[in-house]
Amino acid sequence: MKQKGIDMIFLIAGSLMFALAVNLFIIPNTFGEGGVTGLTIILYYLFQWSPGLVNLILNAFLLMIGYKFLDKTTIIYTIIAVVFNSFFLYVTEGWRISSNELLVNAIFGGVFAGIGLGLIIRVGGTTAGSTILARIANKYLDWNISYSLLLLDLIVAASSYFIIGAQSLMLTIIMLYVGTKVMDFIIEGVNPKKAVTIISEEQNKIAEQVNVRLDRGVTVMYGHGYYSKKPREILYIVVSKQEVSLLKKIVKSIDKNAFITVHDVRDVFGNGFVDISK
Repeated sequence: MKQKGIDMIFLIAGSLMFALAVNLFIIPNTFGEGGVTGLTIILYYLFQWSPGLVNLILNAFLLMIGYKFLDKTTIIYTIIAVVFNSFFLYVTEGWRISSNELLVNAIFGGVFAGIGLGLIIRVGGTTAGSTILARIANKYLDWNISYSLLLLDLIVAASSYFIIGAQSLMLTIIMLYVGTKVMDFIIEGVNPKKAVTIISEEQNKIAEQVNVRLDRGVTVMYGHGYYSKKPREILYIVVSKQEVSLLKKIVKSIDKNAFITVHDVRDVFGNGFVDISK
């Protein structure tokens, strides 16, 4: 029950942030948007129809499609997110912020939208619209959710060119890109680390120095060279970004011929990092 309560807070906060992105930064500066929100905004520019009401109606139709492809929890969370998002779009419809810098507004519009969508998607919900299509693509095609959304959003945003003009469209693209990066950060975690794989003839000395100088654990995996068939011990180490430079120096000082690969890792749980129960 506690987790459900936390999820609800995320859904409500995400819905509010996304609504503020629309009413504080997008509409006042005649930017476009992607997905259903983009269509909603286009209809607002053309006919002054309420974004909150139109958003609710259009997403209701898409939910009838989405429920066939998404699990029960996702559907429930999506309904909650859509209802609150539509509600906040209506409540904050007249809100404005005093800023005439278009580029700054585009960046902050992206930040607010990215945080909002990220919070909703992180707990398993969507805002319906293109987010449903992105989650379907992620589930069945293994596409990255953030970049699937960016592609779908760009298609819708591009269609608004004849209404908002070239400059606003270019700023919209900047805003969507910023939103995608922020959303990616929120979805994938705020605990970025680096995973380092090391192949060396001096693996024991390297592992010892990592333990002593970095105070990090080292996992030893066993493999062999494809051509030589020679068995090898492969070191696997997870460190912070700041520790990568020192780790490279340690390896270089022991074995200049070592083979090193560095991978991006997010949400590292366990001893020495974040408690897995959090």
